[in-house]
Amino acid sequence: MSLVEINFDGIVGPSHNYAGLSLGNIASSSHGGDTSYPRAAALQGLGKMRSNMELGLAQGFLLPLPRPNRVLIRDLALGADAPRQLIAAAWSASSMWTANAATVSPAPDTADGRCHLTPANLVTMAHRAQEWRDTKAQLDIAFGDSQHFAVHDAILPTFGDEGAANHMRFCEGHGASGVEVFVYGTQGGKFPARQHEQASRAVARLHGLAPDKCVLIEQNPEAIAAGAFHNDVVSVANERVLFTHERAFADKQGAYDAIAAAFPALQVVEVPESAVSLEEAIRTYLFNAQLLTLPTGEMALVVPTECQESAAVWSWCEHMLATNGPIRKVIPVDVKQSMANGGGPACLRLRVVADPATVDPRFMLDEAKLERVEAVVAENWPEQIDPADIGSDALAKTVIEAREALLSVLSLDTLA
Repeated sequence: MSLVEINFDGIVGPSHNYAGLSLGNIASSSHGGDTSYPRAAALQGLGKMRSNMELGLAQGFLLPLPRPNRVLIRDLALGADAPRQLIAAAWSASSMWTANAATVSPAPDTADGRCHLTPANLVTMAHRAQEWRDTKAQLDIAFGDSQHFAVHDAILPTFGDEGAANHMRFCEGHGASGVEVFVYGTQGGKFPARQHEQASRAVARLHGLAPDKCVLIEQNPEAIAAGAFHNDVVSVANERVLFTHERAFADKQGAYDAIAAAFPALQVVEVPESAVSLEEAIRTYLFNAQLLTLPTGEMALVVPTECQESAAVWSWCEHMLATNGPIRKVIPVDVKQSMANGGGPACLRLRVVADPATVDPRFMLDEAKLERVEAVVAENWPEQIDPADIGSDALAKTVIEAREALLSVLSLDTLA
């Protein structure tokens, strides 16, 4: 069986809007109440997927969840006089950020030799806590081959779990046995620490990971307070490389030593505060990037175009490339609609190491399928959504019919 890393990107849903629901996510809060552009957002995301396929990488996708969420509206008894924040929650398109969809442990790491996926419970935020059951319904289909995959329920909501956004994996190659790193928070000043240590431990046990192949690290409270609501806003890993900001972890040297003890081949590429401040790193999402191994063996960093527009960040990227380190390319992509709501290239994808032949082919992307999806989006997604539109019957009809059109073209009507 040939194991490769497949990036499953979330297709941006037709209800994409800026309601400012995510406390601690500075971009989301600062753009709350702005007009959104769902069609442009979805096409930008699909453009990123095409770019990755052109690099020779395996690409999959996950679908928008049903919105407005009639189950949440019923369970919270939301009428026209309900608080606007709760109404907006039922319309949220936040499942587009599939880094929060689940935590994934590839088959070489697990006791039973299967790839394990546990949907994140996302209990810290109401607009996200509604997602996991519908997410699992997709995972059950996409990874339905029980010989190769095990898809679990989310862990109990006693402890907050935010999925792969707080999880990293180190290995000599994607198909080799790896070391999995879980990053948890304890405090973040005025912002919540969303990933609980016990949630990380529970997922590791559920996946059958050996204790000597797991490392738990505390995120720097200063980073959370500055707007790094997930670890992937301040660090990202790929194979041997940890690409990280100097202030990502509560105990920087302790974190590096703990990972190196479990994975001696570790290479740390650290961006110092003196070159790029924590605040600038968060504003530009330098670390919310896809750190990828290309078919050539070179490592590339796919960053949002906001990095290219920052003098400090781009200067550091150029310096990094000039030093001939492990990261050999920096590739900017335009995901501005997602960025305005607090999600960069890394937020938009879930990494799954697997043989593509074992995945339900309806969730794997090729150029012909991508063109069909783009056509559905261009024809059916709203061009824009104003804050006053949220909750309207007219918009609900448009959003529901748009998603149904996508399900139809992908032969996934069972998820309607």
